[in-house]
Amino acid sequence: MSNTKALPLIEAEGSEAVAPCCPPLTERPFSAEEAETAARMFKALGDPVRLRLFSAVASHESGEACVCDISDVGVSQPTVSHHLKKLREAGLLTSQRRGTWVYYRVEPSVLAAMGKLLTLPAVA
Repeated sequence: MSNTKALPLIEAEGSEAVAPCCPPLTERPFSAEEAETAARMFKALGDPVRLRLFSAVASHESGEACVCDISDVGVSQPTVSHHLKKLREAGLLTSQRRGTWVYYRVEPSVLAAMGKLLTLPAVA
């Protein structure tokens, strides 16, 4: 059993979209809990193979990718599975088994929240 926690998600106002609990970096200093949440996300993306897999899923034309379509990242299939598991545990990917294949998806709200986290405020 893993002790890794998924990113806590909250419902966004007026929609069914979800966003991580952390404010933009420029809004205010993070609380300890917010820092832990953001660190889990960045730690998961801190490995080049995981970043390539995340990018392959995020940029796949149908919005989801079969593991059979994204596993050519220069490591063995068990290693690909391990990295995809870490991305799921960090709350960055969701997966669905269809027959013998597993399909991965990056929820649009996760990409939006990652962008919001790193966005500079608008200059007036």
